[in-house]
Amino acid sequence: MSIIQVHGLRSLEGEIKIQGSKNAVLPMMAAAVLHKGTTVIHNVPRIQDVFCMLGILKKIGCSCSLDGHRLTIDGSSVSESEIPEEYIKSMRASIILSGPLLGRTGTVVTSFPGGCSIGERPIDLHLMTFRALGAGVKEKEDKLIVSAKKLKGADIYFPFPSVGATENALMAAVYAEGVTVIHGAAKEPEIKSLCCFLNNMGARIHGAGTSRLAVTGIKQLYDSEFTVAGDRIVAGTYLAAVMAAQGSIAMKGVLPEDLRSALRVSEKMGAEIREYENRLEVSMMGRPDGFDVVTEPYPGFPTDLQSQLMSVMAVSKGTSRISENIFEGRFKTAEELRRLGADIKIKDKKAVIHGQHILRGNSVTATDLRGGAALVVAGLASEGMTEIYECHHIERGYEDICRDLTSLGAAIRGME
Repeated sequence: MSIIQVHGLRSLEGEIKIQGSKNAVLPMMAAAVLHKGTTVIHNVPRIQDVFCMLGILKKIGCSCSLDGHRLTIDGSSVSESEIPEEYIKSMRASIILSGPLLGRTGTVVTSFPGGCSIGERPIDLHLMTFRALGAGVKEKEDKLIVSAKKLKGADIYFPFPSVGATENALMAAVYAEGVTVIHGAAKEPEIKSLCCFLNNMGARIHGAGTSRLAVTGIKQLYDSEFTVAGDRIVAGTYLAAVMAAQGSIAMKGVLPEDLRSALRVSEKMGAEIREYENRLEVSMMGRPDGFDVVTEPYPGFPTDLQSQLMSVMAVSKGTSRISENIFEGRFKTAEELRRLGADIKIKDKKAVIHGQHILRGNSVTATDLRGGAALVVAGLASEGMTEIYECHHIERGYEDICRDLTSLGAAIRGME
């Protein structure tokens, strides 16, 4: 799907099931490499990033089968320790295979990742982690070679709670001799899920959900099954959609607690929220109120929802402000929103948005995953038709955004 057409100004009504979490399942797929046996993961989203990760796993020797939303990974025949360059350049998340490959084989060959246009995102914390565990790092031409005769437990201190580096530290430490303590670890729900997933395989990890994680090295893992939680960012995107388009929707398969900061902001802007154990109901009548938001590591407001919120702010009453403290490139979507009539001014890491009564349909281009979703949200609040190009970015993280929004009453369709 390369183009999405949206006919706006239709309120949303109905109920949808939220797909499995992209940011949770990718590290779980990587962690399966640690086990010389079979791992079964349920509620796997059928998205491009998952298919890309499947391609890498097969290249390094895993046997993989995705039947509907049930994924079976047999890691008994892992034979390669190099992550193929074509996958590294197309999907940054491939870097999280470094930790499990290093732990399993003692060596990993990789290079600097690509796959996204939202900022620099250096891997220095990943390499610092591997060095702390006793690995050597060499750069040869455009490749990085990380190797160790034996990984040993260590104290790892993160100056910033990096999600990817925390994941790599956890996975590399599973087989390390002794105890590894990760200080300043990221606390995102996906990190807690990875800890539970690894413990379910036989790992010994304590402190899940906190900034201090302790990993006691073990000798082997075991066959296991695990179910992925609903995707909080997809749910947050549809929360933004109903705030922009108005209406009342229910989302099942999502944990409201994982969206606490976004829900708090939505209520401040006028949304009515009802929370249940595994379900969220959202109503929005009238235009949202303007609000000021700062993106921060979890439990702060997630940068992955910043672009979608900007679309809501573009049709809000009054003035809103966003301070982006995670990825500087997130503001690229602002230029496309201006083509729809949004009044957005950017200076350094801050955006000032003066809300408009309605936006006007136009042709726009998605430059990244969440920015593309934000343009869909803006299209729902625009008069006439909005055509969004380069929608392959959206397919990296959303199973079928057109299917989901159509079921809620939106006039939206995808085209090749």
